[in-house]
Amino acid sequence: MSSLPLLGQPGLDATFAWLPDGPRSAGQYLADVTMLQAQLEAQAPAGNWLLNLCQDRYRFAVGFAAGLLAGKTSLQPASQSPETLRRLQADYPGLLCLCDSDFDSLDLPRLDFPAQLALQEDDQRAAVNPENPPKMPLIPAEQVAAILFTSGSTGQPQAHAKTWGKLLANGRAEAERLGLLQQAHAIVGTVPVQHSYGFESTFLMALAGGGSFWAGKPFFPQDIAAALAAVPQPRLLVTTPFHLSALLSAEVELPPVDRLLSATAPLSGDLARRAEAVCQAPLFEIYGSTESGQLASRRTTEGDAWQLLPGVQLTQTGDVTTASGGHVEGEVPLGDLIELAGDGGFTLVGRHADLINIAGKRTSLAYLNHQITAIAGVTDAAFFLPDEAGPDGITRLTAFVVAPGMDRRQLLAALRQRIDAIFLPRPLVFVDALPRNSTGKLPRSALQALFEERLAHGSH
Repeated sequence: MSSLPLLGQPGLDATFAWLPDGPRSAGQYLADVTMLQAQLEAQAPAGNWLLNLCQDRYRFAVGFAAGLLAGKTSLQPASQSPETLRRLQADYPGLLCLCDSDFDSLDLPRLDFPAQLALQEDDQRAAVNPENPPKMPLIPAEQVAAILFTSGSTGQPQAHAKTWGKLLANGRAEAERLGLLQQAHAIVGTVPVQHSYGFESTFLMALAGGGSFWAGKPFFPQDIAAALAAVPQPRLLVTTPFHLSALLSAEVELPPVDRLLSATAPLSGDLARRAEAVCQAPLFEIYGSTESGQLASRRTTEGDAWQLLPGVQLTQTGDVTTASGGHVEGEVPLGDLIELAGDGGFTLVGRHADLINIAGKRTSLAYLNHQITAIAGVTDAAFFLPDEAGPDGITRLTAFVVAPGMDRRQLLAALRQRIDAIFLPRPLVFVDALPRNSTGKLPRSALQALFEERLAHGSH
């Protein structure tokens, strides 16, 4: 069994992370990992699972590697709700929660991020001693390093095991596609590091590609601008359409950004063009899933076609497309309807779960969402097909819309210009905000709860 090094940085003095008090080198990172590993081995309960709940991206990175070296697989659910914690406790006996905040971990075994590491961070540790450098850990390529969970947006979250070798290959393939192997970038991410997109495009890409990342998770536009200013050029902003739209609407002054990366939801061409114009930088989208890892990328302003990452292959049987090769674990059926192109690229037609058929006419929720959010004055919207029929026995297509200053008549008139009348929403519900999660996604369960709440109150 082959083994692979923990870090891809060019040397131990290379910067691996940026914290509010300054940079952390690869060597300092390894020293922190070694200290936490020893504490895990001495104090942690027996068990093979580490639930890394650290909000700070650097502390997550320390915990991930320390757990890996201590023989603990990282559990990374998309949600940190009490229900999720209870389910994990039942499914993974002996798990340990690693926390760096006052997060309520219920009665699960818990280790708070060690105070001595926090003190060392505040005291600005000296550079690594060249006469006694830390040893680079080697990890078996086939070792299961993490278990990632789907968001549950279309049902119960599903677990997917990821081996160390495939995770490294994923991060390196993405770094190669974005040009980060040729020139290392400082990465600022607005998405949680536990989520597959944040995990792959901030932590893994720095780990395998030799770059560095900002330790925080900025959310508000001013915080994003401050985080970008805290790291040197070249800078990569890893974000979502939801965060990107809010950032541009706020019109805050941004330091130079050299690349933008977006995922988790479809990105409109208009938003992509605005982002490139404001930042004077190319914007790329990444396509993939928790099940498959990252598969392809595109520059949104150059067209709809996606190009596969190195080594990845797609095959089709009927409407089902399967990903394999490269860093993909085995053969993974995809949830999207895909049209393959002769040059090895592809276009997305829609999601299998999104397809709807009304009176013999077919469309997808993704298409409808794209059309309604393209209407001037609409800041956010989502179509929804509820689980149950109405009192008349008919299941009616619903739309939730955030559109300050518009009324129902105006919106329906604009929508009639874009979609077939049979797909007009009944009811059309105006809301102040949609129940998006921290990555900008809209879980079906959240939309169903919103539908039931509004239906009960007659708000349509």
